[in-house]
Amino acid sequence: MINIALDGPAGSGKSTIAKAISKKLNILYLDTGAMYRAFGLMAYRCGVDAKNAVEVEKILPLVDIKVKYVDGAQRTYLGDEDVSEKIRENHVSMLASAVSAHQCVREKLVELQREIALGTDCVLDGRDIGTHVLPNANYKFYVTASLEERTDRRYKELVAKGHTVDKDALKEEIATRDYNDSHRKFAPLRQADDAVYLDTSNMTAEEVVDFVISRIK
Repeated sequence: MINIALDGPAGSGKSTIAKAISKKLNILYLDTGAMYRAFGLMAYRCGVDAKNAVEVEKILPLVDIKVKYVDGAQRTYLGDEDVSEKIRENHVSMLASAVSAHQCVREKLVELQREIALGTDCVLDGRDIGTHVLPNANYKFYVTASLEERTDRRYKELVAKGHTVDKDALKEEIATRDYNDSHRKFAPLRQADDAVYLDTSNMTAEEVVDFVISRIK
């Protein structure tokens, strides 16, 4: 079984790289971040403060997050509702960061992620894949880029989708998320000791994918 772990901060290009790798190697891509986004969206809809661990834990029994693959792409569901587009809205990013800091949330979603990885060749991206979710993954990469570059990438992505974005505010949000992700008590964002460090600031997506594939082969 081949498991590939890609970790790194927001906007570093992990998802883009992971999707490309999955296609080139013809293996499953599991977007773990989408699962946390879905949970954050659910908390928001329930009127729960995403930062309040006690309130968040109360809604755990209500969680019904499913991952389906349609035409080679992952679709994320809350119950029977396809929320794949809704969870990409900017305010959901901050909700995802908040709920993912709670140990109870991570334990529930990590259990599902491990079950999937145990049964199939796959590539996963997130904050703690190589350090916590799949510590025995065959290949691990820590993908990052400068704050300015990551902000620029996310800004272009959101604008292309028709969103109106304040770039300075976006930069501040990403910096805040970096801090929250790397300072949470349970499974914080960090580079695994055996992960390959990859700064993509001055690399194209194609160059990054070629590098990763060359290491795997």
